[in-house]
Amino acid sequence: MLIATERLVLRRFRTADAPVLAEYRSDPDVARYQSWDAPFPMLRAETAVANFIASDPDKPGWFQYAVERTADRTLIGDVAVHLHDNLMQAEIGFTLAAPYQKRGYATEAVGAVLDRLFHEQGLHKVTGECDARNTASAALLERLGFTREGLLRQQTFIKDEWTDDLLYGLLATEWRPR
Repeated sequence: MLIATERLVLRRFRTADAPVLAEYRSDPDVARYQSWDAPFPMLRAETAVANFIASDPDKPGWFQYAVERTADRTLIGDVAVHLHDNLMQAEIGFTLAAPYQKRGYATEAVGAVLDRLFHEQGLHKVTGECDARNTASAALLERLGFTREGLLRQQTFIKDEWTDDLLYGLLATEWRPR
């Protein structure tokens, strides 16, 4: 279950990844549009990593890929996949540490996961959802060929405010490998 790209390796999380996960998830800018609050305590990171390790990318539920730079083996983020019970659809999410944003790493990592989902697992559709203010995530999904399928107004109450959510979808027939 290793995915390699030109600059990255996407792999299963390891116990030793917890401190780095806690560090980048504790960045207020990284956490801004996510479901967790900063700081992200070490105990929570250790629990999250233990859950990531126990999950299976080929079974229904959430699986988290650790995104590691090949050049220096640095953990720079993660890509989450929620495989539906029917094994034909999934939802995708992604988080990248601030120093590695705006360098094409997220596009490369998510694209590699989409290749696996469509070509190896034979999925029919992958969806993505993001806070409507998160223009960087919306742009990434659009760069990868996702179609904006909807806007849910004041859909989510998070961090003491109602937020609008953008819904995106990508069909297997629309996916163009990178």
